[in-house]
Amino acid sequence: MFDRSPEVVRRLHGNIRRVLLGKDDVVRFCLTSLFAGEHILLEDVPGVGKTLLGKALARSIDGAFQRIQFTPDLMPSDITGSNLFHAEKREFVFFPGPVFANIVLADEINRSTPRTQSALLEAMAESQVTVENRTYPLPQPFMVLATQNPAEFEGTYPLPESQMDRFLLRISLGYPAREWELQLLAQHQNSEPVDTLEAVVSAEEILALQAAVRKVRTTREIDEYLLELVHATRRCPELRVGVSVRGMLMLHRAAQAWAMLAGRDYVVPDDIQTLAVPVLSHRVIPEGYLHGSQREAVESLVARLVQEVPVPA
Repeated sequence: MFDRSPEVVRRLHGNIRRVLLGKDDVVRFCLTSLFAGEHILLEDVPGVGKTLLGKALARSIDGAFQRIQFTPDLMPSDITGSNLFHAEKREFVFFPGPVFANIVLADEINRSTPRTQSALLEAMAESQVTVENRTYPLPQPFMVLATQNPAEFEGTYPLPESQMDRFLLRISLGYPAREWELQLLAQHQNSEPVDTLEAVVSAEEILALQAAVRKVRTTREIDEYLLELVHATRRCPELRVGVSVRGMLMLHRAAQAWAMLAGRDYVVPDDIQTLAVPVLSHRVIPEGYLHGSQREAVESLVARLVQEVPVPA
């Protein structure tokens, strides 16, 4: 399957960038999460294309798609599903919730309460849902693409550390360049371009790519470099909590997927350096107050540690 991966990547990337203009790096990060078999968190101000990216990715894959609009009154059963009494069968029957899909867009996830947010924990960690002591497997491939507004915005509930740790990457889209915004004005004049997208990749091809990612090679020197970077976050006096073992494994898997996106079957130091901030910065907790925006300060700190750790020859 590795020989076919560049063609699959080209189809997916080309289809998504038809509607998400000028954001090639964002698309690559999103595909990295998909091919790694993990989940991604898009954090940015409203209206910059977070939901659009989720829709474009889902429409590009021939699989089931569900969008969950997180609100303060959303209940856990509204996500996972529940047992309801079936009058004709005269018994309780499980009715699956919207989490039973290949691509789940958790829109504005931090507008719901922590209790509701936690309903996704088991699904994201084990690709299954347990309701009343019975476990139901989720469709494969399974990916949660969550969007959230910055914590400084009104009406938000910060995601707990355990929930944040389930996301492979946390990225921002940012505002598009002026020339891309001019194209967006023309593109959206008469219709929504995302509604015209068609599937270009099957669910089976995605599963094959996810299996191929695990075969991407890393050398002893690369593993030592990755581990030293993780240990640097644990030794840093400005961080109260460094990167966990899961975070270390997540960075390794992300580097494998990024390398495959680049058409390689081996990881190089540049892969780890590129991914360190989006993979690690939401897994550390700063010691006290950091000047400026909390997120920007932590990302700057992780980027500094990347520069300080020696790169293997």
